[in-house]
Amino acid sequence: MLAAVGTVLLLGSCTSESGHAPPDSPFTRKNTVITATCEMGARFAAIAVRAWRPGTWERLAERYFSIPQNAEFSNASDAGPVHSPLVDLCDVGRNNESPYQLNDMESKAPRIRSLFDQGFTRMAVVYRLPGKNRTLAGSVDSEDVASPTDPWGGEASDEQNAVMSPDGRRVWFTYSKASGEARIGSRSIGGDKQIKDEGPATGHELPLSLTGHPSRALQANTVRLSPDGRRFAATAPGVYGTVFDALTTSSALTRKTARNATLVGDCTSVVGWVSDQRVLCRSGSGVFRVREAASGQTVGEAINVVRPDDGTIAEGVLMSADRTSFVAFVHYPYLPHGMASDTAVEASEFRVVSTTSQQIRPIPTDLIRAADTVFLDWL
Repeated sequence: MLAAVGTVLLLGSCTSESGHAPPDSPFTRKNTVITATCEMGARFAAIAVRAWRPGTWERLAERYFSIPQNAEFSNASDAGPVHSPLVDLCDVGRNNESPYQLNDMESKAPRIRSLFDQGFTRMAVVYRLPGKNRTLAGSVDSEDVASPTDPWGGEASDEQNAVMSPDGRRVWFTYSKASGEARIGSRSIGGDKQIKDEGPATGHELPLSLTGHPSRALQANTVRLSPDGRRFAATAPGVYGTVFDALTTSSALTRKTARNATLVGDCTSVVGWVSDQRVLCRSGSGVFRVREAASGQTVGEAINVVRPDDGTIAEGVLMSADRTSFVAFVHYPYLPHGMASDTAVEASEFRVVSTTSQQIRPIPTDLIRAADTVFLDWL
């Protein structure tokens, strides 16, 4: 449909606010991987969402989201930065920095997934209006969905970090009140456009993730929810711990809101949950280990994704739904995701790694280019 070089991301799963599954489609079926690509030309920008069959990497379906001209997907303008995962998807690597402090693949993956509803029919965006720092959270529908959204209800204010509810009925965001207080809010799509205040925020610097039934917003980095929904792994500035009890209301993760914090030793990043009690961690030395979330005790042998002498590093991106495999992004330290160069294309690779053995299977780079691809969901 659109022929352009883009940034591809595989998108993570979520559940609907009512707990019901979305309509059946290739984008919601089990054992499917979903990708999103930011494709840009001289006069267009669009997100291509595709469903793939893991193993053979056969493309099963695709749909497109056209990005409106006034939707912010690049921070290259002089109007001031906008915090939006859409900027991560489209702009990072094109001589621009991420609006977020953590810009590794492990951090970008979960926050970009939050742009979409569970069925991948609607995408959250931040619109920039005329005037300094006037931004509005809204949405766009995929081109194969008949009902258009109306982003222009309500009063525009300083709204950023727009993410979509799993059922596609509300857009959530951080915003500033007239007093300057930072808050989390939500707005109905296609109904009452007034802001519903959801809870306290810590500004715009941290992204939002939605968890639970009904949805609650958590403002933190690299949020990974346990299968039973009772615990989550995340990070936030000044907060001690790796794993925490799930919050009962929408809030930023702070020292005050963190409950039953557990520090998992030698766990640089949590890739995902192997079970309700165990997490897969990337260690400081670069190897991956399964650890008990409550004690940090190591379970099983270390998982080596790269050889110690080949000069590359591996980032854990995505856990499969059955918890038996994960996707790792392998690249040279000086060639991160989004780096547009022939060297980056040749040197980068995704690998499917078993969590229970040393089995590693490269993903063909002629089907999904590793230099501009992120894995975010394995249904």
